[in-house]
Amino acid sequence: MGRTHQFLPPNIRPLRTDLKLVGRAMPLLEAVVYDDSKPFGLMFDAMDDLKPGEIYLATGAQLPCAMWGELMTTIAKHMGCRGAVLDGFMRDTYGVLKLDFPVFSQGSYAQDQRLRGRVVDYRVKVEVGGVTVSPGDYLVGDIDGVVSIPAEVIDEVIERAIEKDQIEGQVRRDILGGLGAAGAFDKYGVL
Repeated sequence: MGRTHQFLPPNIRPLRTDLKLVGRAMPLLEAVVYDDSKPFGLMFDAMDDLKPGEIYLATGAQLPCAMWGELMTTIAKHMGCRGAVLDGFMRDTYGVLKLDFPVFSQGSYAQDQRLRGRVVDYRVKVEVGGVTVSPGDYLVGDIDGVVSIPAEVIDEVIERAIEKDQIEGQVRRDILGGLGAAGAFDKYGVL
């Protein structure tokens, strides 16, 4: 497939270790802006445009504030959104936890976004930590991180993932049967 760098940065972590998400990306771009001419920019439009099964993916300049909170979580969950992935901070942590909604971020920070940042575009191709994500690409996340899978290769990725899982199952059985690490790698090419 020729894609070797598809994981988002490792500092984007789930709010709880048991959270998982799978869905199609609805990427949006944020910018640092210190004025009140249009608080939040296009954020309300982006939220209202969320479709069932999508994941809100926010990136842009490192905002000195939170990009997500409890009310946004309430809206997204009500609209059938599958989660939020933030290349920045979130807030209202206890409220978000109560809603049991998958949020992956760089951490929590109480400062709100109102006069500090705004959404400047949405449903656009973005880059997160060197990974390009287009609208409709798939995002899969768990305790180990978030991976972006381009929509045009999703079928092949699923097929290869199933194959790899089957091979790793056989490797595990052979190791439990006495095969060493070097032997397992020589035989299967994985470990």
